[in-house]
Amino acid sequence: MITISKYHKKFNAGTINEVYALRGIDLTVNEGDFITIIGTNGSGKSTLLNAVAGVFLPDTGRITIAGNDVTRKKDFQRAKYISRVFQNPFMGTATDMTIAENLHMASLRSKHTYPKIGLNGECRKLYREEVRQLEMQLEDRLDNVIGSLSGGQRQALTLLMAIINQPKVLLLDEHTAALDPKSASQVIKLTRKFIEKDRLTSLMVTHSMQQALELGNRTIMMNKGEIIDDISIKDKHRLTVNDLLDKFAELRKSERLTDEMLEELRREYV
Repeated sequence: MITISKYHKKFNAGTINEVYALRGIDLTVNEGDFITIIGTNGSGKSTLLNAVAGVFLPDTGRITIAGNDVTRKKDFQRAKYISRVFQNPFMGTATDMTIAENLHMASLRSKHTYPKIGLNGECRKLYREEVRQLEMQLEDRLDNVIGSLSGGQRQALTLLMAIINQPKVLLLDEHTAALDPKSASQVIKLTRKFIEKDRLTSLMVTHSMQQALELGNRTIMMNKGEIIDDISIKDKHRLTVNDLLDKFAELRKSERLTDEMLEELRREYV
């Protein structure tokens, strides 16, 4: 589904602020893979998602999605393949539009139709049933403006909007990090449900090692813009959170990570 070959990306190249963000990334994502991505701050996790989404173009390297070379295509040109949910619950929706209007806009994505055309009784009935899946008692509030909802409700709706057309690729960028524990748990439950039901090819950045181990069929660990481990589902079932922390401890030995950095990892990931 996704092939990334020898992908390099520097920001502010040739200046004192140069950052070597991705270093020779080679990654094959098979159709139906659900890959969780972990790593220290600045390791390249979100940058990898941005590379797939086309937020920037590579210095060198190649990306294909569903057999199509998208290396030089910008984000709006890749939109027909990709849906994305961000950390901020207020991204990805139109604040002043209703739940029904936002869902209708999402369902008409990539279609040459004005978003509000066709928002009839049949559509509303369909959206009501879709929203019922969220188990947040929003199915009778389709005319509520999305900006009036809580962060958890809005993030759940954003997730629903992202998968409503069964995208070829779903990108999840720490999409529960800004939520309270109860809302985060519900959104993770929905994430697993939607991905498994439609066998969506998904990449999910997370700061929870527990999520990394429990979700998906592969876990990628990144460091300094490189993929340093690709853990299969068989190995994931044998690992614990402490095992993953031990892997970071090994990095400490090889790269002299400070005690403060390791303590930060424990606070973030446990």
